[in-house]
Amino acid sequence: MSDSRPLIGVVSDRRNLDNHYFHVVGEKYLKALVTAAGAYPVALPALDTEHDIAEVLHRLDGLFLTGSPSNVEPYHYDGHPSRDNTLHDPERDHVSLSLIPAVIDAGIPLFAVCRGFQEMNVALGGSLHQLVHEVPGYLVHKEDSSEPHEIQYGPSHRVDFEPGGLLHRISGRPSASVNSLHSQAVDRLAPGLKIEARAEDSLIEAFVVGGARGFTLGVQWHPEWQVMDNPLSVAIFREFGRACREYHDAGRHLAGRATA
Repeated sequence: MSDSRPLIGVVSDRRNLDNHYFHVVGEKYLKALVTAAGAYPVALPALDTEHDIAEVLHRLDGLFLTGSPSNVEPYHYDGHPSRDNTLHDPERDHVSLSLIPAVIDAGIPLFAVCRGFQEMNVALGGSLHQLVHEVPGYLVHKEDSSEPHEIQYGPSHRVDFEPGGLLHRISGRPSASVNSLHSQAVDRLAPGLKIEARAEDSLIEAFVVGGARGFTLGVQWHPEWQVMDNPLSVAIFREFGRACREYHDAGRHLAGRATA
């Protein structure tokens, strides 16, 4: 196996900071990719312009989709208009929703967290609850923003793994306690996605792409938070890193050209 770290693209958020636009990625995600996945992350700009997806994929060993305060715009899944003051990021939507199918088709490893998990479902034809805590039958999955981060990102509910699935296999456990900081959630599951975990209220919390050639995992929680202190989080990131290294060693350039 190659000693070089796999190169993992991380889609940025586009933020207006002091009346200037910046493309940003949270440090906790970058650190998790370095320390737990053994990879080298590189931020991909969220530019709402035509770009050569095949050329981007040609350079990557994996793609990581982070969480974000912004919501996927509901017109992407024929949803009702968002409430006033909902934060959106149309440039990130453009990049992520374009890259996801191309990455899966190319067999490039894909790992998605929170907003990224929601993007995967939408990109492949699913829909979202915009405010799942207002839907009868579901628990409150959003954080209490008045609490310190250590409380917000602390364990909040149990998820049960699908027997024999990826998470069951790499964790060696039937369930785990995870953190939960989201309002959007899966409503209609996209065709081809296989459920990997559910919360106690039956909300879908993890899935993979059935029949995909490469690693594909989306989780609704935040395994990047203090990653090295959580055995499940470490197992997930290490499995993703292993898949990215295997993809690199198998000849990524040939796979990248295959998508052109």
